[in-house]
Amino acid sequence: MRRGRRRIIQPLLRETELRKTDLIAPVFVDESIDAPIPIASMPGQFRHPVDGVVDHCRRLLGGGIRAVILFGIPVEKDSEATAAYASDGVIQRAVREIKNNLRGMAVITDVCACEYTDHGHCGIVGETADGPDLLNDPSLELMERIAVSHAESGADIVAPSCMLDGMVGAIRQALDAAGHTDTLIMSYSSKFASSLYGPFRDAADSGFAFGDRTTYQINPGNAREAVMESELDGAEGADILMVKPAGIYLDILASVKELGLPVAAYQVSGEYAMIKAAAERGWLDERAVALETLIAIKRAGADMIITYYAEDAARWLDEEQ
Repeated sequence: MRRGRRRIIQPLLRETELRKTDLIAPVFVDESIDAPIPIASMPGQFRHPVDGVVDHCRRLLGGGIRAVILFGIPVEKDSEATAAYASDGVIQRAVREIKNNLRGMAVITDVCACEYTDHGHCGIVGETADGPDLLNDPSLELMERIAVSHAESGADIVAPSCMLDGMVGAIRQALDAAGHTDTLIMSYSSKFASSLYGPFRDAADSGFAFGDRTTYQINPGNAREAVMESELDGAEGADILMVKPAGIYLDILASVKELGLPVAAYQVSGEYAMIKAAAERGWLDERAVALETLIAIKRAGADMIITYYAEDAARWLDEEQ
């Protein structure tokens, strides 16, 4: 085996290679600000104003990042998430700005309600046998309205993250009925009730006021359930499946890959923050570890990776040429 490890031979035998076109950059768009503000728990990441999102995305595109996923922070919230589907909402405006100015940038939008509800849950909340909780079926109509509003604004891909039963089928039907037959659905199909989302909730102001999300996200110990969720979403019409988080669920990622559809993996805020924190203390080589985690995610089966390291990784890949 050592013969194949000569430095001049290694590139010829490399089995998995990370490319800039594999990377998707998350972008937080805040309706209430007029200049970028840093996210304390995610060093190097910012909330961007609506009128500044094009400049940020233009820089990403110049560095080789050709896709972004948008998360909105509205000025006002209510129990019905009405700002999530408003024609002049934060994401709707941001999508139009990007699509009108950057023809080469693919725009993905997060379809959920947690950033827009005053209770912080991912849909309509009501009384259940176990107390107040997310109501699945009443929330489906809300997701339909959000997805259609994003498609009407120009989104190329809508990405429902709420883990509602039947969400993909409902959204596909609504998009088709509204004439958006070419809009893809990237389903957060295998999304775990992970402890690694904390920094994101700070970034997107999406913490929940009561309870937790274990009644509609997957228990970290349930591998069969996770694969079944992706299989069901594929049957409902998902174009792309997703595993979230990515780095500590590589076994799930490999299993979902076997279903045959394109697979996205989300290297979440906690994964990013852990590498950043260790690097700031001098305990890890940030560049080496970040690239290693990304290649591991790609090796396990991801066709595309949502990562807060997208811009840095693109630059590092250029430097390796």
